[in-house]
Amino acid sequence: MSEPGDASGKVIPPIPRITVQAFCESAEIAAVIEAASGDRRMQKAHTRVQMGGAAAAVEAYRNAPTPNVIMVEIGAAKGSPLAALDSLAEVCDSGTKVVVVGHVNDVVLYRDFIRRGVSEYLIAPIDPVAVIAAISELFSDPAAEPLGRTIAVVGAKGGVGASTLAHNLAWSVARDFGAATVIADLDIAFGTAGLNFNQDPPQGVAEAVFAPERVDANFVDRLLSKCTDNLSLLAAPATLDRPTDFAESAFDAVIDVLRSSVPCIVLDVPHAWSAWCRRQLIGADEIVVVAAPDLASLRNARNLFEVLRQARPHDRMPRLVLNGVGMPKRPEIAVAEFAKALDAPVAATVPFEPALFGTAANNGQMLAEVQPGAKVTEILNELAGTLTGRAETRRGRAKLLEPLLARIARRKAS
Repeated sequence: MSEPGDASGKVIPPIPRITVQAFCESAEIAAVIEAASGDRRMQKAHTRVQMGGAAAAVEAYRNAPTPNVIMVEIGAAKGSPLAALDSLAEVCDSGTKVVVVGHVNDVVLYRDFIRRGVSEYLIAPIDPVAVIAAISELFSDPAAEPLGRTIAVVGAKGGVGASTLAHNLAWSVARDFGAATVIADLDIAFGTAGLNFNQDPPQGVAEAVFAPERVDANFVDRLLSKCTDNLSLLAAPATLDRPTDFAESAFDAVIDVLRSSVPCIVLDVPHAWSAWCRRQLIGADEIVVVAAPDLASLRNARNLFEVLRQARPHDRMPRLVLNGVGMPKRPEIAVAEFAKALDAPVAATVPFEPALFGTAANNGQMLAEVQPGAKVTEILNELAGTLTGRAETRRGRAKLLEPLLARIARRKAS
């Protein structure tokens, strides 16, 4: 299964509302582009795939305007690749970007393509993520800050502690990995982020949802309340004065603004199955499903995994976290059995620690503030590093430090 970004872990920005038309010579390349067109990052783009290669493209645009992007496969059939491209150039409108899928790994040919105005050259075989990344880069501002990573946390059922873990994950990303982070509480009616962070901001996410025409960077910045140097809260009002049956795209504007402003956004998604909740899960770069080790959680988690796997074929599968494991006198499904039933590994197992969790909730503190060296905080810290792609960096630094620490220890011993 492909990663949600490129090999470096960079997040691929969503494709804007453009038109993409592809002209393929082989069924294999056509199938890959079709698969890419169904990806969550291309939901705004209108994509059409047809056969015939460059010759079909020339014929199609001889008397018609060209789209924003033309993808053309060149080289699978007989004929000169440069001659085919020259014919296409004669009918292309200015401003149209051309992506060539070729079958020859030749630097000279690549340079000839670029000199003729080709925007990108992909060498077959290709995969859907490569197609998405290539088109995305055509419309990304190279001077812009990297796009923020969204992490959606949802409970397999109510009461499994998904919100508490979401808040602590955001806190860990901000404190332990030094990344500017926003925790967005999307449970308008019953959200608990304000309580858990001991905050009572006068405004929050509801103002953005109920007035989408006002949403811009300055407006969203005014809605954020500061929790720590690197962590800000977009709180929910937790009031019942208005219903929360929002339109599917209700949260899109505010999350787009956050993604362009901060490196990490943790979405506390309520346990519900509305169109907008589904959209937030499918659109996230990482998904964490929190479950208890019981049958209802197993059934619901399996349903969630099936839906999300189908909707996100080119992304990592959701991360499964089992919470409250080891409660005395409660029959539980074993961790290995839970993972086997979902055909997915358990990313983290959080032990049953009622005193720690209860004290933190009542004091409006994070778990690590109550008990810094607790096993739970270490587990969540490791998960936070994995979700943000920073765990390997930390482990790499630790390995570099090991020889130095060993030398220091030997000197002290001598």
